[in-house]
Amino acid sequence: MPFRRFVLAALFTGAVVPAALAQSADQPVSGQPATGLNVELNAVQDIDGSCRLSFLVTNQTATAIEKALFETVIFDAGGSVSSLSLFDFRSLPVERPRVRQFDLPDRSCASVGQILINGANSCVVDGIENDICRDALTLSSRVEMELLG
Repeated sequence: MPFRRFVLAALFTGAVVPAALAQSADQPVSGQPATGLNVELNAVQDIDGSCRLSFLVTNQTATAIEKALFETVIFDAGGSVSSLSLFDFRSLPVERPRVRQFDLPDRSCASVGQILINGANSCVVDGIENDICRDALTLSSRVEMELLG
């Protein structure tokens, strides 16, 4: 009987460990930076009849990006497409946070419902187009306005 309990315990432990490892694989280890091209909608502010969007960008891809241009869709508060623009995030050095601001003319921030990063229009690394801006992109929002991608 004790042997049977030992076998059951070993089988149970063997099944639980891989599941626990799978759950933690996507989470950064404490003290280690996350990886990816992290774009956070950090603040929105009404300024002179425009809505100013402030993004905090951290390039943790281990690859310096010379140019990052994203196709961005602005939705109104009702969920309808309001505009389509190209946001030029310019150069994004490795491990150096950058703040980029974009003004949406003739609209208040309250009239903006969501922002969609529709894709990378251009992403230049070492002088040539690269997929890193698309493949490594992670999005988040610190404000109530949702950032999608």
